[in-house]
Order: sequence, then structure tokens, then C-alpha cells
Amino acid sequence: MLIILTVSTLLLTVFTLGLALGVFVLARQIGVLHERLAPIGVQPVLSGLQVGQALPQVTARTLADAPVAIGGASATGRAMMLMFVSADCPVCKRALPVARAVAQEHGLDLALIGEGDVAALSAMAQRTPLGGVPLLVSMELLLLMQIGRLPTLVVLDPRGVITARDVASSRREIESLVATLPQARPAQMKETSHVAV
Repeated sequence: MLIILTVSTLLLTVFTLGLALGVFVLARQIGVLHERLAPIGVQPVLSGLQVGQALPQVTARTLADAPVAIGGASATGRAMMLMFVSADCPVCKRALPVARAVAQEHGLDLALIGEGDVAALSAMAQRTPLGGVPLLVSMELLLLMQIGRLPTLVVLDPRGVITARDVASSRREIESLVATLPQARPAQMKETSHVAV
């Protein structure tokens, strides 16, 4: 009888310790998820370049180490959206197709600016269909913009002036940032002038 009681006490102790460890691991994971998925409306104080300031021309690099000029006056005369992403950001991966579609509808250039390890960004680029959108790396650009939350969208007019900068993960949020551009209406919605006869 004493052996059965000792074995059952030992099993109960092991079970209790396992349960406590499981609760600890779950609490830690919930904290990580809470931090990643915090409401987008709650924003930290922005630092770095702000709306109305011009982004100086910066040389970013593709994952294949080719140079790409970002900022300054646009060579194509088109406005541009910069979407700051990370390889471990699930919201970034969901927002990318929406940003790509909005950029195409409004005739904007789109570039992804990767934050974090280049190897992880390369793996993300292989797993996620980028649809021809360049994924660039630039420590100088990250330092200039001081991005705190992802995915952050920065909208530049053709002169390289920032017209909007905010976290955006839905079509409505992305459209509202693009609407800050002077000619932000989609091509199919532009008004045509009619001459009365």
C-alpha cells in the first residue's frame, strides 16, 4: 500500500511540474504573439524622417547584391511605395499582395525593404511570391526612417518627398496612405473632361 501511495505521489508531482512548465511556455508564447499582433492603432512615437521631408537618395542592395537607388527625384517620374518587412512578420506576408495590387492600380513603383538577417530574407523571398517586387536591404535607409513596427508603408511623391508613413496591413489602410499623393486616383476612376456641343 505504501509503494502504491509513493508511486502515485511521484506521478502526481511529475504531472504537476509538467503542467507548470506547459503553462510557463504558453504564457511566454502569448506574450510574444501579443507583442506582434498588438492593435495597429496604438502607435509608438515616430522618429526618423517624417511626412513632408525629402528622402535623400540612398543606395540599397538587392539580395543578389546589385545596387538600387531609393529616394530623391524619381528617374521614372512616378511616385513610390516603400514597404518595410521582416522575414518573421506574418502580417507583412498577408499585406504584400494588397500593397502590390494598390501600387499597380495607382501606377506606383513598389519596393520591399527587408529588416533583419539577409539569409532569412532570402528564404522568405523563395517561399513568398513577390510578383516582381524587389526585396532590398539597406541599413542606411533603416537608420534614416527609424521604423518601429511592421509592416510600415512609406509613400514618396515623384520628387522623393514623404507624403505618408504609417503601419498598414489592410487595403483600406494602404489606400488611405496612397490617397496622400496629389494624383492618387486609380486609372480607371480618373475623370475625363467632356466638351459640351
